[in-house]
Amino acid sequence: MRLDRYLSSLGYGTRRDVEAMCRAGRVTTRTGQRLRGDEALDHADVLVDEAPLDPPPGALLLYHKPVGETCSVADRGRLVYDSLPSRFRARRPVVSPVGRLDKDTTGALLLTDDGPLLHALTSPRRHLPRVYRATLASPLRGDETTIFASGTLMLQGETTPLQPATLEPLDANVARLTLGEGRYHQVRRMFAAVGNHVTALHREAFGPITLADLAEGSWRLLGAEERARLDAALRSVRNGGLPAP
Repeated sequence: MRLDRYLSSLGYGTRRDVEAMCRAGRVTTRTGQRLRGDEALDHADVLVDEAPLDPPPGALLLYHKPVGETCSVADRGRLVYDSLPSRFRARRPVVSPVGRLDKDTTGALLLTDDGPLLHALTSPRRHLPRVYRATLASPLRGDETTIFASGTLMLQGETTPLQPATLEPLDANVARLTLGEGRYHQVRRMFAAVGNHVTALHREAFGPITLADLAEGSWRLLGAEERARLDAALRSVRNGGLPAP
């Protein structure tokens, strides 16, 4: 692909913008050679303003979402894109959140511009586990583990029961909850169904991908080993298993 078309697809501007950048000497090889828009170069060998290019097409990113950001391209208020390179929203296809975390939920959020991967990760048939840490307004009663694992809990306004979920008490008012599905505000509604209220919610893991030491508000590109573990998890759930996070 021509360099001007490629950089435009990565969100660096229109093809005319990229041509102007090339004429200004802003697009070079790693050895400093100035590039033209009609050339075809390897992604890893191109610099813009002396910086490496953003991740190539098919990228999968992990973002540590803070409170107050919305997982949307165009909602009001602060968006996850405000903490990411502005070009991510201008890419074609756009770098999209894998599912959503509500505005008041923090933690692990995956983003990708790979359409088939996005579909696979969000498909309700795959049941990749999501792990949350919930802080509660009232102490745990003691029967939540059994209720959530029963596969019979009904949420208000729904007609099918929830799939079994695993609850691990961490403190009187703190619990870790592992879900195999992702219904609207599910964790908050589950605790509401047993008479409690979630005051803080944090997603620790999406499938086998964890935040580890990634700082809040920071992002990174997933490496080959993490992609392999995620692919293995997807194959496992496709074959009927439920991998541990």
